[in-house]
Amino acid sequence: MPAPTVLVVDDQPINVQLLKKKLEREGIRVTTAYSGLEALEQVRKDPPDLILLDVMMADMDGIEVCQRLQAQEETQTIPIIFITARSSKEGKLEGLSVGAVDYITKPIDLDETFARVSTQLRVVAINREMLNLQGRLVDARRAATVGAVTQGIAHNLNNLLGVAIGYLDLINAYYDKPEQVKKNVQSVEEAMQRIVSIVKQLSFLVVKSRPPLSQSNLQQMIESAILRFRGELNNDASVTVNNPLGSQLIETNCEVFEDAIAKLLHNAWESYDDPAGTPRPIWLNTQLIGKSPDEISVQINIEDSGCGLDPDLRDRIFEPFISSKSTVGVGMGLTIARHALRNMGGEVTITDRQGGGTCATMVHPVVKRVLPGQDD
Repeated sequence: MPAPTVLVVDDQPINVQLLKKKLEREGIRVTTAYSGLEALEQVRKDPPDLILLDVMMADMDGIEVCQRLQAQEETQTIPIIFITARSSKEGKLEGLSVGAVDYITKPIDLDETFARVSTQLRVVAINREMLNLQGRLVDARRAATVGAVTQGIAHNLNNLLGVAIGYLDLINAYYDKPEQVKKNVQSVEEAMQRIVSIVKQLSFLVVKSRPPLSQSNLQQMIESAILRFRGELNNDASVTVNNPLGSQLIETNCEVFEDAIAKLLHNAWESYDDPAGTPRPIWLNTQLIGKSPDEISVQINIEDSGCGLDPDLRDRIFEPFISSKSTVGVGMGLTIARHALRNMGGEVTITDRQGGGTCATMVHPVVKRVLPGQDD
C-alpha cells in the first residue's frame, strides 16, 4: 500500500523543511509549496491526501487557497489543516468556516503536528475504504438485479411459451372438434398477450423521458384507476376511498397516474392470503403535503391489512420480478409504478402499516417543477 501524501505549504522555508523531515521520518510522502499559487499548482499536478497550509502568506493567504480548493469538485474533499500564529477564537472560526478540518498554532510542536496529521490520514483511509465498499456493494447489487431480471424474464417467458405450446398440441389433437379448438386458441392468445405485456413493461422501464402532462381531475383519476384495477382482477374488489381533496387538479399524465394507482391497489389485494371470496379491505386516502405553495404535492396512501412486507423481500421489493407470489407474470407492478412516478417528479414507497398490513405511499407534485437540465 503506497504511503500517504501530505502537501506542506508555507512561505517560510525553514518551517517547510522541519515539517518535511518529521513527516518523512514517520513514513509519510511529503510534497512542498512556498506560496498559495504554487500550492494550487502542486495540488493540480499531484493531489495529496492532506494539506498542511500556512494561513499568513504574502501573495495569497491560506484562507483564499482553501476557498479555491473547496470550490473545485476534484479538490474539495482534500482535508486541510491550517497552521497559524493567530490563536484567537475568531481566527480559528474563520478557518474552520471555509473548510479546514483542524488548526495548529505556531510555534509548531512537531509531535503534536504528526499526531493531528495521523488522525486526519486515518479518517481519509476510512472514508476511502467506505467508498470502495459502497462501490462494490453497488456493483454487487447491480449484478444481482440483472440476474434477477434475467431469471425473471426466462422463468415467465418459458412458462408462458410452455402454456402456448401445450394448447397448440391440444389444437392438433382435437383439430376435428371446433369448440375445443376455439377454446384452446383463446388460451394461446391469452398466453401470447401476457408475453407481449411483459415485453412492453420491460421496454417501459428503460424509458426515462417525461410523458406529456396536462391538468387532470384527481377524483376522476382515482375512480378510473379503481375501475381499471377491478377490470384486471375481474372482481368487484372493495376499495374505501377518503378523498378530501375532491376534484383537485394535478399536472400529470392521466394514463400513467391511473396505472400507478391501479398497480398499488393490485399489490394491496395480493398481500392477502385469504381464500377467494373472503373480503380483502383496501383503503385509499389523500392529502396535500409540502412546505411552501410552490412545492405542494398530493399524497395518496393505499393501505391493506394483509400479511405485511416479507422480511426477505423488504429491501428489494421495487426490483423487477421480485415477488412473494409464484404466479407467472407478477413482480413488475411496483417497479413500474415507482419508475413512472419518478419520471413525473414523484415517488412511491412502501412501509408497514400500523396494526398490520402494508401502506403504499404515492407522492406527486400538484404542478410539475422543471429542474435544471430537464426538458420542458
